[in-house]
Amino acid sequence: MSFALESVGLVHPNGQRALRAVSLSAASGERLAVIGPSGAGKTTLLRVLATALRPGEGRALSLSANPWQLSAAALRKLRARIGVVHQAPPIPPRLRVVTAVLAGRLGGWSTGRALASLLYPVDIAGAREALARLDMADRLFDRCDRLSGGQLQRVGIARVLYQAPELLLADEPVSALDPALADAAVGQLIAHSQTQGATLVASLHAVDLALKWFPRIVGMRVGEVVFDKPAEHVTRAMLQELYATEGAVLPTQGNDPMALEPWCSGGAAAPGDSGATLPGGAIRSDALQPGGATDGDASQPGGSTRSNAALQPGGATGSDASQRPGARVLPLTRPGCR
Repeated sequence: MSFALESVGLVHPNGQRALRAVSLSAASGERLAVIGPSGAGKTTLLRVLATALRPGEGRALSLSANPWQLSAAALRKLRARIGVVHQAPPIPPRLRVVTAVLAGRLGGWSTGRALASLLYPVDIAGAREALARLDMADRLFDRCDRLSGGQLQRVGIARVLYQAPELLLADEPVSALDPALADAAVGQLIAHSQTQGATLVASLHAVDLALKWFPRIVGMRVGEVVFDKPAEHVTRAMLQELYATEGAVLPTQGNDPMALEPWCSGGAAAPGDSGATLPGGAIRSDALQPGGATDGDASQPGGSTRSNAALQPGGATGSDASQRPGARVLPLTRPGCR
């Protein structure tokens, strides 16, 4: 068992209830997305799983351990096995990107090695490989205060990929990325979970992104779990009820009301199908998908183009020369919500 919550409740010091009788569990290697309106308790749930918050009610186990019954040393070791991608990565502005990525393994390093890495990065090649998976290898030695918000988010993801945790928690990890980069970055998290056998729990704003990549969807509202179902059993009616307090439009990438059509229209082509049609009639390229071809049409600031090969889950390029041994291709075709 990767984690187990039994009737967990939590009230913040200001008296606001964040979680109410939440029961949720996942086996090792499972991948689930947590969705819901603002204030649903998604971030609080992840912080409890990360052992950053102690629930006031119920019982919470992370990696088969009750963190609040451990010694300080044992708790530090447990936390080193848990990776967290923050919506706003807590990275000091003057830190170099390479050092920020290598910080992912500080919890497992000796004090001497950690201090030595601050003076001179101890694993430049490892940091470069993690950044390359997110098309950020060229920023290896830049200072973090020279990066955009989206680039910082990708550095935060690279840090957790380098850490290689057993339990990976991602809190709105792609909120500052455009749809294409967001799709590719989530694909990298999925690829890590598949190849390393890590459990992945991600809270996502975009419902279409959750349905596309995750086999299990947990819907939350006002601190409670409203539903916990396989992605193919999530219906449009369930989603509309979940987001009823935020209006009739479901949150999607780019706030595009057509983005859910491949999953919710019933007769639309599935994303993995040849010739799947995107809003506006464009034919979707599979370049950002696992095992897909290299796409050179992604525009960069200034109108230049780049190859998205580095963004392939598992680091695959157009020729698959650098694909991780044993990496599996994620099937994108799923019935989706009805």
